[in-house]
Amino acid sequence: MRVVTFFTKENCPLCDKAKVIVEELSKELNFQIQEFDIYKDDELLEKYQVMIPVIAINAQELGYGIIDKFDLKEKLLQKLD
Repeated sequence: MRVVTFFTKENCPLCDKAKVIVEELSKELNFQIQEFDIYKDDELLEKYQVMIPVIAINAQELGYGIIDKFDLKEKLLQKLD
């Protein structure tokens, strides 16, 4: 199955909103979500501390910060084919 990576942290309102969007799109586009808390990995924390939430596929970032559902869907459709 295709996998979309979701970088997040606890107590993050933007992450909570993005997670809802990613979960909705996962049902629609049939992919799994692999979620990582950046505070559990020093390398991820250094890389994404001011960008989260970050959505990526195959190590390519598709969106970060305020996630727009329609923009993300369009990018996912291009990458998941």
